[in-house]
Amino acid sequence: MTSGADHEFGNLSTDLKLSLVEGYLKAFTSALRSKFPELWYIDAFAGTGERTVKTKAVPALNFLPAIEEKIERRRGSARIALDVSPCFDRIVFMDKKRKHCAALETLKAEFPAREIDIVRGDANAAILAELSSTRWVGKRAVMFLDPYGMDVAWSTLEAIRRTEAIDVWYLVSLAGLFRQASHDPKNLTARKRAAITRMLGTDEWESEWYRFTPPVADLISTIDETHLRIADVDAMEQFVGKRLKALFPAVLPPRRLRSDRGVPSFSLFLAISNPEPKAIGLATKIGNHILKART
Repeated sequence: MTSGADHEFGNLSTDLKLSLVEGYLKAFTSALRSKFPELWYIDAFAGTGERTVKTKAVPALNFLPAIEEKIERRRGSARIALDVSPCFDRIVFMDKKRKHCAALETLKAEFPAREIDIVRGDANAAILAELSSTRWVGKRAVMFLDPYGMDVAWSTLEAIRRTEAIDVWYLVSLAGLFRQASHDPKNLTARKRAAITRMLGTDEWESEWYRFTPPVADLISTIDETHLRIADVDAMEQFVGKRLKALFPAVLPPRRLRSDRGVPSFSLFLAISNPEPKAIGLATKIGNHILKART
């Protein structure tokens, strides 16, 4: 398994994230294979199909032997989706990087009998173009949104919701929100505000995440106003969940993913666009089983 373009990223949380998505894809195709003529998978930030994991060398210490540097190539989300059985009828890989798309073309060549489309460009534009050109009657899909930071626009989520046919796994960058929503509002630039609002589809986050105290004057002096962030990572995750629940018919409780240092980095949400009770019930049953089985 080689792509010709190293895509180095990830930790144990990456393995868990991909394991959760893979489990859902397998259950999804197994449950719906006989119910719908076409099952699709859309990966909006597909990468190369594999990822390179490097383990650093460790010198010998006391009685412990030295450990040599190790380089592993593991499956990425694109390869995982192609390995799912029963298989998807159509798979769409999207990525804005030319080298990633070239690697995906190489991966595609391994499956000449499969319907695989590779789209290079901005994920939001690519998703909107794909959804607007598709009639969703007789089709059901899973979409994986694993963006580079905060790249998914709220308008894109709205378009996904309108299909009433897509279950979406959305990896939200808690670390990105925490960085952009500066603790000191003096560092909260117009660009940062716009990025957060674009992602969340509202500017209400600012009034919920920040506390404003007007200046207070006494006989001697005036105490300056204060305007500081009061929201922690939990509050930000809850706000994202509230926004998603206001849009999608059903959203499962997210799975928190941490860095190697134990810092909360991401939350993995499963949102269901189909409003039918049976569809919600099935997706919720599968999703909860996957999430609880991999604790």
